Amino acid sequence: MDVISVLQLGTVDYRTALRLQQKLVGLRKEGGVGDLLLLLEHTPVITLGRNAKAQNVVASPELLARRGVEVFECDRGGDVTFHGPGQLVAYPIFDLRGLPSKSESRRTMGVIEFVRDLEEVLIGTCRDYGINTKRISGLTGVWTSDYPVAPTPAPPGTPGEGAAPSTPPTEEAKIAALGIHVSRGVTSHGIALNVNTDLSFFNLIVPCGIGSKPVTSMAKELGRELPVLEVAHALSRNFGSVFERQMLWLENLDALLGKDLGIPMKIPENLRKIHGDDEVTWA
Repeated sequence: MDVISVLQLGTVDYRTALRLQQKLVGLRKEGGVGDLLLLLEHTPVITLGRNAKAQNVVASPELLARRGVEVFECDRGGDVTFHGPGQLVAYPIFDLRGLPSKSESRRTMGVIEFVRDLEEVLIGTCRDYGINTKRISGLTGVWTSDYPVAPTPAPPGTPGEGAAPSTPPTEEAKIAALGIHVSRGVTSHGIALNVNTDLSFFNLIVPCGIGSKPVTSMAKELGRELPVLEVAHALSRNFGSVFERQMLWLENLDALLGKDLGIPMKIPENLRKIHGDDEVTWA
């Protein structure tokens, strides 16, 4: 069975993660590395994909600065999204030309099939924690299928006025976002699963350009916080199951490359304050 190498990077600022992806994508194209999966959290950042509309960032620059949120444009698909602490981000750097298609009409995996498989990874991970999720036709990402909605009050004078319906209506809430880029068959960017994410950050944007549906997290659905590393292992297992690969966790980039890539992996400021540490690790 083929192997996917997994690197858990901890908390990484977006600029550094973007440079790291670019370096690794180049190596994957050259055959210098095999398929690999980066798992990490980001410091607070709003990213604008290729199809993003600037007006979907509704917060002022002053408010963004007060909340410590950076803004980046990138080449992934999709509109505007937020990444931050408590959100598990996965960047699969895969060569689609080496992934067999499950369709009889194709030999290797296409982009749409890859996106559907990423959604299946997310659905399976949420299922592991008892959270029911689904796809929504015409949209990318994963949505809860039983998010409670306050009942609409009955008009005055109607039977049952003020009473809740016997079967409460439900509304989908987005629990995971998805946006990828493919260059010469090699993927980058990926998925973001809200684990313990501070959902108030999503008030700064129109998430994914969809203003009519709420955003949720695993912690909100379960009523408790989860260890992000534990969820990362569950996500990795689901990657292995969906893509039918063995997942090999590596300690660091040196274990993958045997050399550094010349990218300073800066420890986020809040962690430096906690640890009293100003070290810079190079990737």
